[in-house]
Formats: sequence, structure tokens, C-alpha cells
Amino acid sequence: MKILEVTNVDFSMRQFLLPLMRALREEGHDVVGACADGPDLDVVRAEGFVVRAMPLVRSFSPLAQARAFLALRRLIKRERPDIVHAHMPISGLLARLAAWHSGVPVVAYTCHGFLFNQPGKLTRRVLARCLEWLAGRITDVYMTVSDEEAADARRLGIHPGPVSVGNGRDPAQFQPDPVARQAVRAELGVSPERIVVLAVSRLVRHKGYPELLRAMESVPNAELWVVGSRLTSDHGDDMGMSFAHAEVVLGDRLKRLGHRADVAQIMAAADIFVLPSHFEGLPMSVIEAMLSGLPVVATDIRGPREQVVDGETGLLVTPGLAAPLARALQRLANNAVLRAKMGVAGRARACALYDERAVTARIVRLLTSPL
Repeated sequence: MKILEVTNVDFSMRQFLLPLMRALREEGHDVVGACADGPDLDVVRAEGFVVRAMPLVRSFSPLAQARAFLALRRLIKRERPDIVHAHMPISGLLARLAAWHSGVPVVAYTCHGFLFNQPGKLTRRVLARCLEWLAGRITDVYMTVSDEEAADARRLGIHPGPVSVGNGRDPAQFQPDPVARQAVRAELGVSPERIVVLAVSRLVRHKGYPELLRAMESVPNAELWVVGSRLTSDHGDDMGMSFAHAEVVLGDRLKRLGHRADVAQIMAAADIFVLPSHFEGLPMSVIEAMLSGLPVVATDIRGPREQVVDGETGLLVTPGLAAPLARALQRLANNAVLRAKMGVAGRARACALYDERAVTARIVRLLTSPL
């Protein structure tokens, strides 16, 4: 069968869809990708996948979305896929509509987070909910990455049969690695005894960086490594002032590492992982950290609270506040035994629930069983 995988930007295709595309190809399917063009597609194309560049944008601009819809419809007419599998709220809506309009046999969608569950204007959230409900009417296979959002889809009548499929990473790639720990720390000039708190995410406000940077002021015996950058399509405050202030206050206790291709090795070199987001789907970075044997400090929101068992594999804190975040980080920074215990429990949980091969196999079955 030919399967068209559609997402919004190149980052999403490389980080979220590539393992699934590999799994589908291993099962003998012809897989084509579609998203906005960008440098992350080099990796996907280097593996032999065809990825069509689409004028997809992350905004509610009617003109831009009309242009994207027409481009997707033309692509679907040309490729004639048996299945269109869409991802992300806006690109997912457009791809499903274009697939339905073109008579594609199976229209599938994976929800990586509902827009109406995110903070924002009431009118925007109401519109997002209405559009999601309408799109659910033309969706044959409806998947979510988190249990809570599958429950939301069912409760709100968005779809009668949503299935939570989770996310996954390779336990052989992300694992405790003493050799990598030593090498990365030597590269960065960090002693073996130094407590390292690690954050890995896009540099956007809703990842909670202003609170994290303030919290670190109250964790004097640890330093913070920040891995990640902004996408060209990211909106809002670039947090330049927050980071500038933190660089003055924290000094050499703040290391901004930018984009890194060796995230697995960076994880192995850290002691604590932190993700103080305001909203999430089911964050890959938390799975990577758990597989790497790190205790996780995350906010008590959809996604992270089903990944992190509070008090067993990490600590959950109230979103948007620096004080409880600081207390959680300080508690772990002061207790090596607790860090080790939570890290072992976290890896066991991640191996059981978030093994990439098991997750992708589940999605492949759901996608291909209707045919």
C-alpha cells in the first residue's frame, strides 16, 4: 500500500515520524512524506524516503491555509495513496480534509495535543474544538499520543473510537552510558562530581524556561544545561531577556548548548532532567530521559503526568511557578540515592511502555488493518 505521512514542519517529520516511516517500509509499504521544507528533511531523504515540500504554516491565516489545502489536494491526486496519515492540529485538519475530498480509502490522524487544551484566547480554543469535532467526522483511524487526550476525544464526541498509541524511543540508543558521561563532561569542562540539570526542548515560552531559569537561582549546588533552539516557525517571545539575566546571575552554572546531534550522549552525562512545560502531548524528551536513567522533574499536566510516577520515577510540580520547581530540583540535587533509585525505576517504566519498536508496530497495525 502507499501511505502518505503529513505533518507541519521538517522538525516534526524527523523527530516524530521517521521511526514510523521506517517501520511501515519494513512491512513492505510505499511511504511518502509531506511537510514544509527544511534542513531536517536531509536526514529523512538520506534514508531513501521521498518527502514532498508543502506550503504548510503554523498559523490560522486563511489565505495561507487555503494555499496549503490546495497543494495537499494536488499532491494526493498525484500520489493516489491508499492511506493519508496526518499529524499536528492545523496540518492534520488540512490533510484529512484534502484526503476525504479526494476519496482516499483510509483517512488517519494522530493527535499530538489538542489546541483547545492549550492556554490562549477563548475564541481560538472554541474554534479549535469545533474544527477538531468536524474533522473527526471524516477520520477513519483516530489516534492520540496520550491517554488523557484519547479520553477527551471520546468524552467530547470528537471520535467514537480514539486509541492512545503513545510515543517511543530506542532503549538501545538512550541508556546509561558511563563512557559518554565522561567524554561529554570532559568536552564541557565539567567535573564528574558536579550535579547537572538538563533541559532539552525548543526554546519557546511554553516550555517554561523563565520559571526554570529563576528556579535555578535557588539550586546553587547544580548547573543547568540547555539543549535546543527555536524553529523558524516558532512564535512569541524569544526569551532573550530571561536568558541574558540568567547568564549574569547564574554565570558558569548556565550552559546553552544549542542544537546537538548527540542528545543521547548529553542525557547520559546529566543527573536530572527537567521539562517545566505549560502544555504537552506526550514529550519524547521525557521518554529519552527515562530511558537514560534520569529522574525527571516535570509539570503536572497532560502527557508528563502519565509518563512520570510522582515520587517513584521523578517529581511533578505545578506549572508556571518557579518556587515548587526549585524545591523539586534541590531535593534531587541533594540526594544521590534518590536520583539513582528514580532513574532505575524510570528506565524500567520507559522500556515497558515506550519502546519505539512496540509503539510503531502498534501504529502500523492500526493504520493497515482497515484495508
